[in-house]
Amino acid sequence: MARHGLRVTEATDLRWDQVDFAKGHLHVRRLKNGIDSVHTVQGDELRALRELRRDQEPQSAFVFTSERGGPMTRSNAAKMIGASGNRTGLPHMHPHVLRHTCGHLLADAGHDTRRLQLWLGHTDIKHTAAYSQLSARPFKSFWR
Repeated sequence: MARHGLRVTEATDLRWDQVDFAKGHLHVRRLKNGIDSVHTVQGDELRALRELRRDQEPQSAFVFTSERGGPMTRSNAAKMIGASGNRTGLPHMHPHVLRHTCGHLLADAGHDTRRLQLWLGHTDIKHTAAYSQLSARPFKSFWR
């Protein structure tokens, strides 16, 4: 969710047919009239996804499933993320924080606002501008 800026429902609705293992692509279907896109998937993600698919029983069309094999719910995902946050000393962690984390990390890495907009699937760039405005990177060598 943090690497691809997925909303919780975009993650829980993620299906195996959206993952192209051969090309290393993830076909992201955005909600809220967002812009669908194709993201590159890093090697560590591909390995983790292959392992998840291999270990998934019973086989499901959905990437993330419950212990019973059905699609994971928003509530399940929120509880898992909250528990992970508590274990790592980040209380009050919720799924949407991961989407914001993606935006901030990409802006801090120097990616321009237009590319950020496409990655996050925003239809209006004003929703993306906040990430760039909060980044200190543009001012790093301001007086040089």
